[in-house]
Amino acid sequence: MARLTVEQAIYQALHEEMLRDGRVLLLGEGVATKRRDLVQTFGTLRVRNTPLAEAVIGGTAVGAAASGLRPVIDLLFAPFLTYAMDALVNSAGKLRYISNGQFSFPLVAMSLTGSGWCVGGQHNHNLEAIFAHVPGLKIVMPSEPADFKGLLKSAIRDDNPVLFFTDLGLLHQQGEVPDDDDYLVPLGKAAIRRPGTDVTLVSYAKTVGLCLEAAAQLQAQHISAEVIDLRSIKPLDEATILSSVSKTGRLVIVHEASGLCGVAAEIAALAATKAFAALRSPVIRLTGPDAPAASSWVLEQAAVPQVDAIVGAVTELMPVSCRQFA
Repeated sequence: MARLTVEQAIYQALHEEMLRDGRVLLLGEGVATKRRDLVQTFGTLRVRNTPLAEAVIGGTAVGAAASGLRPVIDLLFAPFLTYAMDALVNSAGKLRYISNGQFSFPLVAMSLTGSGWCVGGQHNHNLEAIFAHVPGLKIVMPSEPADFKGLLKSAIRDDNPVLFFTDLGLLHQQGEVPDDDDYLVPLGKAAIRRPGTDVTLVSYAKTVGLCLEAAAQLQAQHISAEVIDLRSIKPLDEATILSSVSKTGRLVIVHEASGLCGVAAEIAALAATKAFAALRSPVIRLTGPDAPAASSWVLEQAAVPQVDAIVGAVTELMPVSCRQFA
């Protein structure tokens, strides 16, 4: 085990997978400049800077994947994925099905997302729910360094296109990361970060940490909160969510992205259709607004869920007898 930042864990995963499989290559905006060690180890044919042309990068990755390579592309900020929509949506997401399995598209598209750096609306926009609507794509958003390594390695080895989102606010977060070259975290498997019996908090990426802080405060009020880290948005680990909701009877979903047609809406519908009998209170969604992100730190933070809001939402869900300690 080593204590690494998220950024270092991503580098370690890339290095190990490129060493393991000569078909893995890294393309993107500034990747050779930012990761000179990879250039020195694997050469300029496998680690390449590209023009600031996301449609070209995405199209190149799709062609490379169809040709038997396993490209990893870095498109920097999540909103820039919209320039590569045709390649990611109409090609990578659909052509395996259209070709009746004759082609596979093992590519990973990496991008940064989320609040914390005040980069404004054209750089900070959580688009994960948009791509969850696309058949054939898998969506990953880890919350801690070990998962960044294990999930990225699994994504690179997967025979389907995977969008790998890194929350900006987590880049320099540290944590224990296994040294094992074959350390993998399976796609589509959530993690229970804290067990509980009274309410289920479901989240992903940076807001998992907020839920854990909220759970600690709720414990002081004699409210036991179970915290689920989705890790993968698609495939979605329905079994873990439903098992927890069936136990606690209460559900709060927290994420920064807009609530309209979002991940929280899907999970709320899941609970309402498959765990309705277990619910003791309405499902609550704490999300960002349907508005562009502000460049101001104060306005940016006011628009996203915070610990106090989570604690308040859970407290309101509990019977009066459970609130006497608040």
